[in-house]
Amino acid sequence: MRKGLFALAAVGLLATGSVAACGDDKGSDSGSGSGSSSAGKVGVILPDTKSSQRWGTDDPKFLKAAFEAAGVQVDIQNAQGDKTAFQTIADGMISSGVKVLMIVNLDSGTGKAVLEKAKKAGIATIDYDRLTLSGGADYYVSFDNVKVGELQGQGLVDCLTAKKYTKPVVAELNGSPTDNNATLFAQGYNSVLDPKYADGTFTKGPNQDVPDWDNAQAGTIFEQMLTSNKNIKGVLAANDGLGNAAISVLKKNKLNGQVPVTGQDATVQGLQNILAGDQCMTVYKAIKKEADAASELAIALAKGEKPTTATGTTKDPESGASVPSVLLTPVSITKESVKDVIADGFVTKDAVCTADFAKACTEAGIS
Repeated sequence: MRKGLFALAAVGLLATGSVAACGDDKGSDSGSGSGSSSAGKVGVILPDTKSSQRWGTDDPKFLKAAFEAAGVQVDIQNAQGDKTAFQTIADGMISSGVKVLMIVNLDSGTGKAVLEKAKKAGIATIDYDRLTLSGGADYYVSFDNVKVGELQGQGLVDCLTAKKYTKPVVAELNGSPTDNNATLFAQGYNSVLDPKYADGTFTKGPNQDVPDWDNAQAGTIFEQMLTSNKNIKGVLAANDGLGNAAISVLKKNKLNGQVPVTGQDATVQGLQNILAGDQCMTVYKAIKKEADAASELAIALAKGEKPTTATGTTKDPESGASVPSVLLTPVSITKESVKDVIADGFVTKDAVCTADFAKACTEAGIS
């Protein structure tokens, strides 16, 4: 796999289907730069810093850089998982006269209320990464999240096949029930796993959603799963954080490495778990490309231009509306391809290949 593999294409997919997946303080990062006299200001609301490392570090950095390079003022804030704070931030941005509002919703109800206020104020709206059901956003930028789930499901199939287990029991740690992406991930991996359950190749084990993508709750949930079913041989975890929670429980029971666990987001921790043999795969979503695509769209709107990049459409499964979309392609990552994520600049070798993982990095061809 070469770096070119990660030059992810924006593709318009599933015209008849539905496609939606994860500062460190209270969260304001006003990257005003020099500003542009001909462009309006853009407001960006991120959801939290717990569900995925991206919301606290990656997205703010990439978004700020893109807007500053274009000379467009941006106000980036994080709601820290608080629905009231999310609405308060939005009210402030709307009152300040932003021309474009881009949100990653905490849930569709909160997101819809914010989008409706913005639209009444004549503000262009973008759903970023997560589709707000019945929200009526003008545009949507994300990855093909059903494909993310398909990659997770196939990854687990491959890992369990390699273990040569007979009718292995598979546990599923799904994402938050209020996140439409989690629904789409599950749609994808269940399309792969359900036939295996149906023909008896795999055995369907415990299956539970994890509220708010909370890793601590995921650990508690999986510990209960393992206590009630000690024959679990595989774990479909919807992202790296949930996967790590399961791995921590498996370590306590001296089962890590014996029970394949999936993930998503290609976090440093997830990649290290893969190198250690405790996690069998993750899904790499080039966040910079997603942030750049969303920024390009918002910049055009802020300048009063008609965007040309949203060539796809996503059907809102609740309202039936077709939302103009930019959709990106995810990539499956195993131990053999961790080096490609590093080569792409998403994470650094120094961050992944710490002393505890130096030998594993060398064995994986990371130099």
